[in-house]
Amino acid sequence: MVDLWDPLTTNIRDERNSEPDVSRAKFVPLSTYREYPVDEMRQRATEFYREVNRRRTVREFSDRPVDRAVIDDCLRAAGTAPSGANLQPWHFVVVTDPDIKRQIRGAAEVEEREFYEHRAPKEWLEALEPLGTDSNKPFLETAPTLIAIFVQNSGRSPDGTSMKHYYAIESVGLASGILITGLHHAGLATLTHTPSPMGFLNEILGRPPNERPFLLLVVGYPAADAEVPDIGRKSLDDYVTSV
Repeated sequence: MVDLWDPLTTNIRDERNSEPDVSRAKFVPLSTYREYPVDEMRQRATEFYREVNRRRTVREFSDRPVDRAVIDDCLRAAGTAPSGANLQPWHFVVVTDPDIKRQIRGAAEVEEREFYEHRAPKEWLEALEPLGTDSNKPFLETAPTLIAIFVQNSGRSPDGTSMKHYYAIESVGLASGILITGLHHAGLATLTHTPSPMGFLNEILGRPPNERPFLLLVVGYPAADAEVPDIGRKSLDDYVTSV
């Protein structure tokens, strides 16, 4: 089946399912912020780093089903991401139906073959070579859950007029990062998949033209014999400058 989950429904919206009306926003005291002693802050920061440092991209998945309540809570976490004017320009489609996963795999592999055989620059193929990737994407069928993430380029204001979403891509990127981290924290493995172009997702999943596919997230348990490349991450000094 295809399950639609829209974090905007957790906000007060009018009967036309329009964007949250920021013109009516009211301000309330900040009651959710917690400050910790410095020693505890350091401990929490270290523990969080160690937790996310275990995350690895997985390409070999088990077909074990995933508890939908876990997915929903991770999606709720994604819906807390900051966004331009709080318009929350994202939509997530959770796919578990085998037939729809098969359709997505078929369409994705068409684009992947075109990419690997004709469009990909030589330098990019050389960068991908150590990872052993190719146009064959069996994980799109094997993994129990796919989450298609869409950017809503525009929406509807409370009076029914079209409203452009600013910083939509940045906002959805932030939400996707929280989602990936939440799924990892819950004990699931993920793979970020971005065949290009991804317009087939609109057609297969019945999404409107104001939405553009951003990412196809593969979610599940690693296969019992799953392997990952023996690669490392940059050190802090390699990607941080202090001035």
